[in-house]
Order: sequence, then structure tokens, then C-alpha cells
Amino acid sequence: MPDVVRPEFRPDPSLSREAMEALQRDVAAAAVFEDDLGFDPAAVRLDAGQRSLATGVEPAAGADATDGTNTADAAARFPDPPLVAGIDQAFLDDRAVSAVVVTRGSEVVERTYAVSPLDVPYIPGLLSFREGGPVLDALATLDAEPDLYVLDGSGRVHFREAGIATHVGVMLDAPAVGVAKSLLCGRLEEEPDGRPAGWRTPILANGRVTAPEGTVIGYAYQSRQYDTNPVINPLYVSPGHRVSAETTVDLVAGLCDGYKLPEPTRLADSYADDAKREVRKG
Repeated sequence: MPDVVRPEFRPDPSLSREAMEALQRDVAAAAVFEDDLGFDPAAVRLDAGQRSLATGVEPAAGADATDGTNTADAAARFPDPPLVAGIDQAFLDDRAVSAVVVTRGSEVVERTYAVSPLDVPYIPGLLSFREGGPVLDALATLDAEPDLYVLDGSGRVHFREAGIATHVGVMLDAPAVGVAKSLLCGRLEEEPDGRPAGWRTPILANGRVTAPEGTVIGYAYQSRQYDTNPVINPLYVSPGHRVSAETTVDLVAGLCDGYKLPEPTRLADSYADDAKREVRKG
């Protein structure tokens, strides 16, 4: 079970809006937006074939690289994938069903969920005070100790640089990244319309973000695209804690498996819906 290392940052739904925003600024000040992962980012892969992600070279038949490296040699160079926790939620009346799916490569190691009351309405920029407590409730039921947390929501791409991925990552003092489907703030260096799969562009801080103007606070990443309509919009990925913006987008790219969402959060999204139906049945 993951430990809450910084309990002073627990999201308290009874706080005033001003106090919530002040706490977020403290969370952002405690966050580390540089790589301090405890594992090799190249090890974040879904299967053996993903070992080629670091070089972009597809493995040859019977080998892990086109330079003739055999499987045994590649295994020595590429460590076992870390434990990655995908976190997502479904909602039932005034309750959150928070689901966690832990994967190692393509293997599901554990999955669990918790049902928690929602004490705060949805307010843009204050999502962690509505959903952060329920996320901690679900994590408290885990047996595994994940190496990386991938959350549905923002990290540093946030008005005060403290989205839910930052808030949870700092509380746990663990590497965390946020994967959002819409852009909360900041500006894209390039326009995203119709970009091919694999495209990425920096998200830069602007006047709506506390970071200095032009700071790279995340990336827009096109995880999947069709050749024709309907066009798929990119993901907006950002560091939560103990990871840089550049490494964040590499990690997300390594976790996608032909779907728009990274596999751990895609599985958590599906499991949250299953758990919601189970809870509704009583």
C-alpha cells in the first residue's frame, strides 16, 4: 500500500476556495518537475517489442534490435518494466468510484477500487479537492507499491502548476504524470489539428499559469490518428512529480497500445465503469 508521505497536503474539502488555492501553491512549491524516477524510462513498455522505443527501431525477427542483438543481450540492457498504476474514476450520484489498475508491461498485476462521497462540486482548477481524497481511498486498498502513477487529469498544466497528478504525486512523493483530454491552460507551440500519430508539441506557460512565460509545462501528444475522419484530438500530458515534461511524454508514448489512452488508464477507465455497475446493483 502506498504511503502518504506528505499528509499536510491532503485535499480538505472544507477549506475555502482561497485556502484551496493557497494549498495548491504550496503543493507546486514542493513538486519536482525533473527526472527522479528510480527506474529507467526506457523500461516503460508494454511488451518485449517496446524495447525498441528508446531508439525508434523495430526489432528484427528473433532479435530485439536490427543491430543483431539477441533476446538475452537485450534483456540485460533493458530491465523489467516498473509497476505502473493507472487511475480513473466513474461517478454515481454523489459518490466517486475510484479505480486503480496496476500493470507491469502488458501484465495486469492488481486492480482495486473504492467508493467515496463527493463533498465538493466540480470547479475548474480545483479538481484534486473533489477527487483527490477518493483517489487516496482507492490507493489505500492496494497491495502493490507502484513505481509510477498515471492519472486522468493534469499535472503541471494547471493555473497554479498543481493539478491532481501533482497533488497526488507530491503527497505520495512518487513519480506521477497527468494525462488530460482537454487543455486547461497554457498554449501550444504548434497547432494540433489533424496531426499524425506520434506527433508532439510543447505546452508553454502563458499569463494564466504561475510558471514563467514560455516554460515547457507539458506536451500535446497525438497517440493515435485515423487517415480519414473522424479526427482524433491529442492528449495533453504533463509532469505531476519527480518527472520532467520531456520524459512524461516519452512515458505516455511507451504506455499506449494502439488506443488513444495509455493502457493503464484505459484499463482503469473500463474497470471504473464495471465497478460502478457492481455498486449500483448493490
